[in-house]
Amino acid sequence: MNLPNRITLARICLIPIMMVFLLVDFGFYPDPIAWHGFELPYNQLIAALIFILAASTDGIDGYLARKNNMVTNLGKLLDPLADKLLVAAILISLVEMGKCDSWIAVVIISREFAVTGLRQIALLDGAVVAAGQSGKIKTVIQIVAIVALLINNFPFVFLGIPFDIIAIWAAAAITIYSGIEYFVKNRHLLDGAGA
Repeated sequence: MNLPNRITLARICLIPIMMVFLLVDFGFYPDPIAWHGFELPYNQLIAALIFILAASTDGIDGYLARKNNMVTNLGKLLDPLADKLLVAAILISLVEMGKCDSWIAVVIISREFAVTGLRQIALLDGAVVAAGQSGKIKTVIQIVAIVALLINNFPFVFLGIPFDIIAIWAAAAITIYSGIEYFVKNRHLLDGAGA
């Protein structure tokens, strides 16, 4: 249980805390932050900050593991799983809150777990499938879109730009594209899995 794996586990532990703030009404929150017709409940702001913290640890654990030669099989399993759980949990929460279309959540979550499955097949063959450029762009757009939805489209709401909606649609589009690209580039793993 090295430092990168501890960071990964911490990311997983942040998920239920984030969801409690987002979905449980404790009844003692102060009035929402309000400014010129814009409102942001404190629970959404806290959940957004937790999400940003959790998402930022993704690159940190991988970097530390590679730099200090601490890559382990546990880390290879937990790291992508933690990422997928974080995204799935927040998207399901956003659907529950009426902030995200359910089909977008299904598309993104399905792609994430399908790619994770392909990576596990690669690991069984002793291969490591690195994330492509489109996958990295997908991750950034997903994070930006989710944060925008959590903070009620601030500051774009004042400009009349539905940035949060545009961003989540863009996240769905790049997610589909990167998923297709991932499977096309690694179709040899599927051929081998069927043997």
